[in-house]
Amino acid sequence: MAQEEQNNRKEKSELHPRNKHRSRYNFKQLTATSKELKRFVFKNEHNDDSIDFADQNAVKALNRALLKYFYNISQWDIPQDFLCPPIPGRADYIHYVADLLGSSNKGKNPKGANVHVLDIGVGANCIYPIVGHQEYGWSFVGSEIDPLSVDSAKRIVEANKPLQGAVEIRQQSSKMGIFRNIVGAKERFDAVVCNPPFHASLKEAEQGTRQKWRNLGGNEKEVKHVLNFGGNKAELWCPGGERAFVEQMIIQSAQIKNQVLWFTSLVSKSANLKSIYSALVNANAFEVRTVQMSQGQKISRFVAWTFHDDAAQAEWAKGWKSEPKAEVKKV
Repeated sequence: MAQEEQNNRKEKSELHPRNKHRSRYNFKQLTATSKELKRFVFKNEHNDDSIDFADQNAVKALNRALLKYFYNISQWDIPQDFLCPPIPGRADYIHYVADLLGSSNKGKNPKGANVHVLDIGVGANCIYPIVGHQEYGWSFVGSEIDPLSVDSAKRIVEANKPLQGAVEIRQQSSKMGIFRNIVGAKERFDAVVCNPPFHASLKEAEQGTRQKWRNLGGNEKEVKHVLNFGGNKAELWCPGGERAFVEQMIIQSAQIKNQVLWFTSLVSKSANLKSIYSALVNANAFEVRTVQMSQGQKISRFVAWTFHDDAAQAEWAKGWKSEPKAEVKKV
């Protein structure tokens, strides 16, 4: 039994089978790859190597090591107090989107630069384009409304040769626009990914961050210092929160329904699904899927929808067999 428990701790079987992060973090390998991580590593109560996940600098150092070791990204940083994402969970989303595209392609997941993906709200961290390109060779456009996030994501792309020519970052100038000003009139995307703002107000976002900090073992004296630990305002909240954002995304997706094969968005709150499904019915989506994901005790999911019937999906997928383009097209 002890051996079985130990094996369970080593293998995160709930993650996608292709996820490179199913095994526990190998800090010996990671510190050999990224020396800065070493000072944050200590032995936990199980006598395993770990870090303090309430320490923003430790988490950032871990992400740098993971990106360098698994994805050949040697230069990665984000501004202070911006969202520092858990890479295993972000990678899961990408792998399940690959399966979604494969379902339109006789079960074969498409690879190469001829597959174009739009990341709505790419963030300062640029994680989805990094994982998607390095795992599948896809081309990415990342849209972002926050100028600091735009600058940060662009720096990451420019600093890493594998991403150059494969990832483009575009500034969204409209507070109400999601696809407007981003998707060109003749541009097509095979998939859209999105991690929408979770909270409905700044107050709600601060309360959520306080609770997260307490769960990580922080105390009240430190909480003011880390109110933005989980991300800046644009990343954490928008009027109406996640539900309103996804519903608006659905409405606007119908306006470019012939230019995108699969639209997807993460939905953190299961209570929002009923309203989102209703919006998809009103938008006349042809097919809707909900894909559940989990990491430890955290359950998440994304909703996917398309306006293309089975025949149109199969016809669309034929384009993936043509020669890949060298880089993403400018609007």
